[in-house]
Amino acid sequence: MQDETNNYWDDRCDLLAGMIMVRSVEKHLLDMFSRGLLSGTVHTCIGQEACAIGVAAAIDPERDIIFSNHRGHGHYLGYCGDIDGLIAEVAGLPCGVCGGVGGSQHIRRNNFYTNGIQGAGVPIVAGMALAEKHKRSKAVSIVCLGDGTFGQGVVYEAMNIAALWQLPMIFMVENNGIAQTTPAGVQHAGDLAARAMPFGIPVTRIDGQDVDAVYEASRAIFSEVRELVGPQMLFFDTCRFGPHSKGDDTRTAGEIAQLRTRDPIFLKAERDGRTDKIEHMEEEWGRKLSKIEAMLFEKV
Repeated sequence: MQDETNNYWDDRCDLLAGMIMVRSVEKHLLDMFSRGLLSGTVHTCIGQEACAIGVAAAIDPERDIIFSNHRGHGHYLGYCGDIDGLIAEVAGLPCGVCGGVGGSQHIRRNNFYTNGIQGAGVPIVAGMALAEKHKRSKAVSIVCLGDGTFGQGVVYEAMNIAALWQLPMIFMVENNGIAQTTPAGVQHAGDLAARAMPFGIPVTRIDGQDVDAVYEASRAIFSEVRELVGPQMLFFDTCRFGPHSKGDDTRTAGEIAQLRTRDPIFLKAERDGRTDKIEHMEEEWGRKLSKIEAMLFEKV
């Protein structure tokens, strides 16, 4: 694991810049895959950037823990801005954040972790939160899960323990309404946001396409959980614009076009009066990422 890296998102107050960074990196990864430079698989969070960046901007990276999942590039970049280490890792290069052996789904840096197994991180984070509670560190432990993960029984076992022991833990749900190619409505009965309530875990439901709302809600709830009031759930309704991995998408072009009307980057830029800056920022990232790629492969 690298100790020294370039942080390409050093202004954590610029949420628009953070989202454009994440999308640009993931589009570049898909391009690298099409050129045969990547092996395995790549799960992008294109369309969901507001969730990753809004939450990451609210954490204390020196002590808080984030445990992500198979769709974790945005969470990682929001946590530390380490583009070099991420691209190298996904490419299997020795200079990657985990020496090129973890790939896209199994990354660890300081207090950031990922796991590609559905729901596997949830009980692990309960244990981490218990440790932090005993240490009295006031660290918040966050586990990232999607709507598809609610089919895993271990999620409810962890909710039970987290509530019973009043753990400083946040269940961060990115509800994009589709698990691989299966719509949530044909696999889950009832309201997923209500599933934590029988355990007495408060739920805050937010528009996951509104990065400002995500940030403000996260900041408030992190502050509460830090004072050991027990676990909470942040439930973000969001949209995944791309396929599950690279080509496995059964949705129609019309359905995806409708989702894109809620693009979190455009919504934030429009609110800030910066829509005219998006193209320039994306072009700048394109040039920068080409240089990063060349530099990383020169090291091999």
